[in-house]
Amino acid sequence: MGNFVSILETMNSYGFNFWGIIWALICFCTLADIEEQPLSKIAIHKTTLALNFSARISASPLVLGTEGQSIEWVTVKYTHPDPSNDDWIGVFSPANFSAAECQPDTGKEYEPLLCTAPIKYQFANYKNDDYIRTGMGYLKLQLINQRAEFSFALFSGGLSNPKLIAVSNIISFANPKAPVFPRIAQGKSWNEMVVTWTSGYSSEEAVPFVEWGELGGTQRRSPAGTLTFTRNSMCGSPARTVGWRDPGFIHTSSLKDLWPNLVYAYKLGHRLFNGTYIWSQSYTFKASPYPGQTSLQRVVIFGDMGKAEADGSNEYNNYQPGSLNTTYQITRDLENIDIVFHIGDICYANGYLSQWDQFTAQVEPIASAVPYMIGSGNHERDWPGTGSFYGNKDSGGECGVLAETMFYIPAENTQKFWYKTDFGMFRFCIADTEQDWRPGTEQYKFIEHCLSTADREKQPWLIFLAHRVLGYSSGYFYGIEGTFEEPMGRESLQELWQKYKVDIAMYGHVHNYERTCPVYQNACVREASHHYDGPFVATTHVVVGGGGSGLAEFTPLRTRWSFFQDYDFGFVKLTAFNKTTLLLEYKKSRDGMVYDYFTITRDYRDILACAVESCYSQTLAT
Repeated sequence: MGNFVSILETMNSYGFNFWGIIWALICFCTLADIEEQPLSKIAIHKTTLALNFSARISASPLVLGTEGQSIEWVTVKYTHPDPSNDDWIGVFSPANFSAAECQPDTGKEYEPLLCTAPIKYQFANYKNDDYIRTGMGYLKLQLINQRAEFSFALFSGGLSNPKLIAVSNIISFANPKAPVFPRIAQGKSWNEMVVTWTSGYSSEEAVPFVEWGELGGTQRRSPAGTLTFTRNSMCGSPARTVGWRDPGFIHTSSLKDLWPNLVYAYKLGHRLFNGTYIWSQSYTFKASPYPGQTSLQRVVIFGDMGKAEADGSNEYNNYQPGSLNTTYQITRDLENIDIVFHIGDICYANGYLSQWDQFTAQVEPIASAVPYMIGSGNHERDWPGTGSFYGNKDSGGECGVLAETMFYIPAENTQKFWYKTDFGMFRFCIADTEQDWRPGTEQYKFIEHCLSTADREKQPWLIFLAHRVLGYSSGYFYGIEGTFEEPMGRESLQELWQKYKVDIAMYGHVHNYERTCPVYQNACVREASHHYDGPFVATTHVVVGGGGSGLAEFTPLRTRWSFFQDYDFGFVKLTAFNKTTLLLEYKKSRDGMVYDYFTITRDYRDILACAVESCYSQTLAT
């Protein structure tokens, strides 16, 4: 009650009325419900055994991926003599999900029957209108190759009081260990591409490598390193308990000395110690342009996408509703995209590790073809007592391990998830908002170094990316605080953005789209427009957190610096036509159409020109 009173007093001081507070609290509760990992709603440790020998559940086909596919559809049929609307189907992998897999937990009053969450679930009456009358139904479910067999279980009692009624036969991919779901990223130098993938082969079973070369030309092989981690690497529950799933082995290989803009072919390989070779399908990518090279360069940026289920599995119906649309629109336009930045809150696994595999499968058409660069968000990193700047439990116990292992970033130390990358006429500086960025910190020094070392004659377009909003946002929770930003954000960094003339700063975290005027110290230095020309005056801030996770409301208080707001799913596309013209487009995920845009047109001398607080003092001497 004390917290409520303090909020009330704070809101009244800013001129909000009681109903404004009620609205804000409703929005907060709605967001909290949206961001609850659906698998966490299943009280799997409370499962009781209620086998009914008149109930049946079966799955087919028995063998998947006979032609090398890593994604397949299965049919699950079931009957229940006493059906109810609370009946549901759980998909388990590994297929053996018995108590034998449980880890000792002295805090439990009893030994659980089950201690492994399903990888997905669906209610038995989904698209089965006659289920209650007949007790019969079937589901079409999509499975990906996740290095283990699958089984399906029929439960009654809903999610909070599950009763195990029947278990199906086991099905499996033809080669569960096969290399799958490559994701490429820019290396530490402009002419290096790094390939990461997942398999079931340890370094003691097989030698991993990438076979690659110019499309249609001679192929070569580059070795790969192999990493994995254990349950003890997780920082807490559910990642350490019901959400744990063996991650398999993550392999990383560097393809070096690439020629700019050349198209290369590659495939993943494992040489078993008996001399047998295991291959993935073939993929292609285009090498990055030389830093400063003038050519058409197109960049997609978004945050907070998450993952969704193409089969309509109930777990994600309301959790990441825009995720598939965003993935589809980017895939559809892939020939016109050169690099992608996903700036935090990657898949919202929140400690349910199976979801990372499913996310890499979802983005494979994108991540296998263009560099897929990620940033760290609260749902990847935050956990108390682990060095994260925030002491919440948003990562579900992952504490950064999954993001740092499943994807490559060109950082000196992946536990410090900040880095720079150059792409043609662009310099990107990616911050890690889950670690301290304030003046005097190691990250602050990195940010200043990244911004200050950009050669603006060669790379005129300087872009700052971060997950939490370190600049400006009208998100309702920032409005409640009265900060309209992450506290200590722009106060710490705005002088750097202004001094080094950052063109655009982009953020996720707030699940909507918003664009400001060119703004400095809360004031528009120039009126917002769809076109800017001439010298730099101030940074434009863009929130692009509507990648797919449940949308976030705007505060009803409108600020002078907020120019365009959209409560919808979408992403941003930057197009550098040359060193003098840059286009930003905001596209909605539902149709891929442009709903906001602006251009910047200027010459090199316009970058050199002084802006507010961007130049050192000058001498009058001649």
